[in-house]
Amino acid sequence: MSDYFIPNNTPFILLECEEAFNQLSEQEKLYSHYLSRASWLGSLIISLQTSIESPLIFSMLHRLFQFQSVEELKAAALEVCNVNEDEFMSFLVYTCGIFASFGNYKGFGDTKFIPDLEKEKFEKIIRASKFAECQPQDVEILLSRCLESIYSLQDKERQLGFPYVGTTTYLSKNFTEEDNKIVTDFLKKKNIEVYNSRLFKTSDESGMSCYEIRLASVLKTEDAEEKELLISESVNSHKFIVTRGDYSKLLKLVNHNLLLAKDYAGNENEVQMIEKYIQSFRTGSLDAHKDGSRFWVKDKEPIIETYIGFIETYKDPTGMRGEFEGFVAMVNKPMSAKFAELVKAAEDLLPLLPWPSAYEKDKFLQPDFSSLDLLTFASNDVPIGINIPNYDEIKQSEGFKNVTLGNAIRARARKPPNYLSKSDQELYMLYRIPALELQTGLHELLGHGSGKLFQKDKDGKLNFDSECVLHLETNQKVTSWYEEGENYNSVFGSVSSPYEECRAECVGLYLSTVPDVLRIFGLEGTEADDAMYVNWIDVVFAGLEALKMYDPKTGSWLQAHGQAAYVILQVLLKCEGDFVKVEKIKGEDGNPDLLFTMDRNKILSHGKPCIGEFLKKLQLYKSTADAASAKGMFDMYSAVTSEEAYPFLEYREIVLARKRPRRIFVQSNTFLSDGEVTLKNYESSPKGLIQSYIERYQDGSIHKTLLELWEKDKCHFT
Repeated sequence: MSDYFIPNNTPFILLECEEAFNQLSEQEKLYSHYLSRASWLGSLIISLQTSIESPLIFSMLHRLFQFQSVEELKAAALEVCNVNEDEFMSFLVYTCGIFASFGNYKGFGDTKFIPDLEKEKFEKIIRASKFAECQPQDVEILLSRCLESIYSLQDKERQLGFPYVGTTTYLSKNFTEEDNKIVTDFLKKKNIEVYNSRLFKTSDESGMSCYEIRLASVLKTEDAEEKELLISESVNSHKFIVTRGDYSKLLKLVNHNLLLAKDYAGNENEVQMIEKYIQSFRTGSLDAHKDGSRFWVKDKEPIIETYIGFIETYKDPTGMRGEFEGFVAMVNKPMSAKFAELVKAAEDLLPLLPWPSAYEKDKFLQPDFSSLDLLTFASNDVPIGINIPNYDEIKQSEGFKNVTLGNAIRARARKPPNYLSKSDQELYMLYRIPALELQTGLHELLGHGSGKLFQKDKDGKLNFDSECVLHLETNQKVTSWYEEGENYNSVFGSVSSPYEECRAECVGLYLSTVPDVLRIFGLEGTEADDAMYVNWIDVVFAGLEALKMYDPKTGSWLQAHGQAAYVILQVLLKCEGDFVKVEKIKGEDGNPDLLFTMDRNKILSHGKPCIGEFLKKLQLYKSTADAASAKGMFDMYSAVTSEEAYPFLEYREIVLARKRPRRIFVQSNTFLSDGEVTLKNYESSPKGLIQSYIERYQDGSIHKTLLELWEKDKCHFT
């Protein structure tokens, strides 16, 4: 059961940004304020993208603390509910998990979490609140609708996934493997991308299946304006309809704030970017969002960096539909200068990667690469780096941007990690931040930014010379590519995210051995050797930590980055010369432990060639749209068994016994008063995080909106 609790010793860390924010002009502060409001209001959509009960739980707990402070509720709980201090802290930590994840599944790991106190006591705390005293009918309705699901851990409810094995609200509950193939074929033929949609299956009286692709938009299907996106047709005894209006009221709030932000934009690119985002959220047009992304790519070196929309596809089981997110950040100029040097060196570094030039983009489009201090990351987790947009046609031929999130990096890894020797732990703590900056820069810029996709356009023309380009394994002509209507996510499906994260991590490992790269980050001599070693340790031993995100019951991985790290560990364990080892030992506490070791003297002689060969295969299969070979190889390395020299199923139990809770970031808010924007920080505690979310959503109408959207959704998931 402990796997499904957020422990009371979870660290809460303030995402510090005050110094960078105070350097902004008044115009820039107003711009960032309205963009932040748009991002946070839009992020409520995530609750509807997580589980059917998530918007109810979020609304109930939010209203609870709108009516009274943490201290007042604690006094009532301890006095009348037979709840002790630890149990009340468990209630608070659960609330923080719901707020930070926008639902009851972990933002990093996709596993359900429940309160670490008895259901009866949880219910008593709710009923002893001022919320229950002032609005008893609302409390009764919410408890009746979500209390059982809060605590339920039936097999299909323990993790996110296809509805026949897990939980999802991207696809209706009756969706099957066969349905997935039918819909994917239709989307390919119609050349439809579905980043901003969900999929619901129904049947008519004759038994014909009807697949509704519901677009996120302010406009609804029945609205007379701009109907060209809507489709209704039958194919092979199946009906397909494209409707719109998902999350309509929330997107209306997003657009209201984007419109206000536009008045304070710094240049014409930012104005047109926002106008296109507004158009996309209003009509459901993905093309409009792509156009907004094009203006975003052209907006070089802005003081305020931002991006918003349906972006990452990690949580959709099919790997095609994006989760809402929005971020707003300020540029860190000294660190950005280092990344600018890396961008300048990119054209000299790309040829060092282990594939021929034909497998690389025809021209490297020098991106903007900034180090940012986050003001707002409105999502269910905060990453340390981003490479966007995710649209293939833009990234391949028009450009992209990379950002590293400096204040998130600085907040990471404040304690020595498990499974390393004392000397490696000391070295790790000394170089963890330089190594992370190095790996993040390479991962985002030359990992996600490298490699060509072989494609055929609508006129049948290939974007590579099919007579000269040879397959890297057979040495014969390449015979597979992406057809018109296909993209990387649609072809690689559920494996697309972990596979691409693995490829980007391998690029980072491979190029972190290059002295010129290390010099860009101010690392030379012994420091360069130590930072490179720490980087390799950090990426590879993460495969051990990742075992906590593997579910042996379903044989599935719950997080893309974790699966990628485990695959890299497996690759290097098979490397000759005992380059990497994992040993079971007795810990200082007398309990079973693990020891990870890497022979630092063999990084160049053994580790780099091994990663290079694997990386070449990763790129080959991605370039040639060979999803079958990619999945076969990736599944082999992803397997967790007790049959090999390394019994990782047994190791998993040790990892679970020694796991540390994942940190939760407390983010600042901005407030507008008399035309001036002020920044408010909160204490690094459950109380501080709860207060930040209460003050972030002060308009009581959002609760009515969430319940209305829940009512509309429930028939598809119950």
